[in-house]
Amino acid sequence: MKVLLLGSGGREHALAWKLAQSPQLTALFALPGNPGIAAHATCIDGVPLDDHDAIVSICGSHGIDLVVVGPEAPLVEGIADRLAAEGIAVFGPRRAAAQLEGSKLFTKELCKAHDIPTAAFGRFTDAASAREFVRRRGAPIVLKADGLMAGKGVIVATSLEQALEGVDAVFAMGAEGGGFGTEILIEDYLEGEEVSFFCLVDGESVLPFGSAQDHKRAFDGDEGPNTGGMGAYSPAPVFTAEMERRTLTEIIKPTARALADAGCAYRGVLFAGLMITRDGPRLIEYNVRFGDPECQVLMTRLDGDLLPLLEATATGGLGDYTVAMKPDAAITVVMAANGYPGAYARGSRIAGIEAAETVPGVKVFHAGTKRASEDLVADGGRVLNVTAIGANVAEARERVYDAVARIDWPEGFCRSDIAWRALGE
Repeated sequence: MKVLLLGSGGREHALAWKLAQSPQLTALFALPGNPGIAAHATCIDGVPLDDHDAIVSICGSHGIDLVVVGPEAPLVEGIADRLAAEGIAVFGPRRAAAQLEGSKLFTKELCKAHDIPTAAFGRFTDAASAREFVRRRGAPIVLKADGLMAGKGVIVATSLEQALEGVDAVFAMGAEGGGFGTEILIEDYLEGEEVSFFCLVDGESVLPFGSAQDHKRAFDGDEGPNTGGMGAYSPAPVFTAEMERRTLTEIIKPTARALADAGCAYRGVLFAGLMITRDGPRLIEYNVRFGDPECQVLMTRLDGDLLPLLEATATGGLGDYTVAMKPDAAITVVMAANGYPGAYARGSRIAGIEAAETVPGVKVFHAGTKRASEDLVADGGRVLNVTAIGANVAEARERVYDAVARIDWPEGFCRSDIAWRALGE
């Protein structure tokens, strides 16, 4: 089977690494890919992901059987619709279903209509009404910009003053993010522990794919600004078998049914961001692709062939499959450029990846790198995803930080406390 993978980050490197292990794969192409992905795939550069005609043409010229879409933006922009119209199988939902991530307001209204447990909310098109709602509800409270915000369009206000000041900031963030910004979401703060839960959905069947917990804040102790993610581990200890059962019954399956009934059946990976409260699971948000860096720990733990799972998701037939995860734990530590998530420099030299990968159970995924002559250099904010698997969380963490210490990149930083919650620290 010939596969085209869209994307260039650490998530896509993890997918390429796992796809390349499939005996069913005859050729793997990546657009645009990165230096890590190039070890597993033929990379195609110079074609933007929003050029759907060019992507269709590449599929035709290379005889592509399946397109795997890594990032969310192409899905929200309708790449799956375009490919499907040409008879090309695609792993990822069509535009109508991708609104689950493309519009937080769409998701909240769907939850309201179908009694899916989530935080109470209000939606506002003007700042005065939003501030009045905040005064009535009090703090803590959560303010969210609509649209694709790369995990950064949220303010968790712990005081009334912070919430009132945050209203204008969230409207501004929305205006900067994909042309949204005319409406914002304000919702009650949920107490509990956050979990990322992933399922494959083929329009009808729902197949659980595993849980993880990520670390959004930039610095140790969950301090500093929100980021796209500074690390993750899997499985999530708080996500028990009973929590999984309730999440499937109360949240995931009702969502899949609602979309199918509305004529926009969901096909792809459905990523539920959950809060595990004392009353059970509550939906925070949906994403329509694998998380980053959660994908890296999930692919490391996946016991078996990824490719037939993705094909069955795209074409139907997931009911014939199961997902087997290794009982081990996996941890990813994100190495980011100094200054991230603010301004950062590009072009600093990176060495030591080969030495890092001599640590048992370690794989280093490239997230923001490029080649400059003979050197590997940083070319993004989140640059490397150092991932380790071990018999338990403690062993995985010992391995991952041993590997991090072997990477020579003075211009980068990482958190030193990934998986602190799982270890009871």
